[in-house]
Amino acid sequence: MKRIFKQAFNFLLLSSASFTAFANVALVEGYVRAMPASVPNTAAYFTLENHGPKRQLVAVKADFVKEAQLHTIIEEDGMVKMRQVESFSIPQHGQLTLVESGEHVMLMGLKKPLVSGESVELTLEFDDGSELPISLTVSKQDMAKMKGHAHHH
Repeated sequence: MKRIFKQAFNFLLLSSASFTAFANVALVEGYVRAMPASVPNTAAYFTLENHGPKRQLVAVKADFVKEAQLHTIIEEDGMVKMRQVESFSIPQHGQLTLVESGEHVMLMGLKKPLVSGESVELTLEFDDGSELPISLTVSKQDMAKMKGHAHHH
């Protein structure tokens, strides 16, 4: 009997630890870029707030596209290029902000055109194995406008 209580306690302890890790990262704001129906790809931009130790965003899943990739913008030989990366770092007690002119999530192979104003579901995957489901609105605005900042390219 004592063994059963110990196993139940350990299970609850592990469940609580998993929930705590999950709750450390939260979506602040974000959107998926609305594109003309003929464009097969789009991108997601959002801000995550981390209330715990440093984390890595390692993948994104989305049922409405064939593939989601983490991308960044680099300048190489005087040319601005987009490159796929393995992860984005979220600083301890800090933020990760994905924007058009920098780090972002490429959503490739839309299964159907997205409609401005509708919401889409994505699942963010982190280096510790935890996942965070988020809902983003399809919109034409950019993160700079959402925050009220001037945005220059």
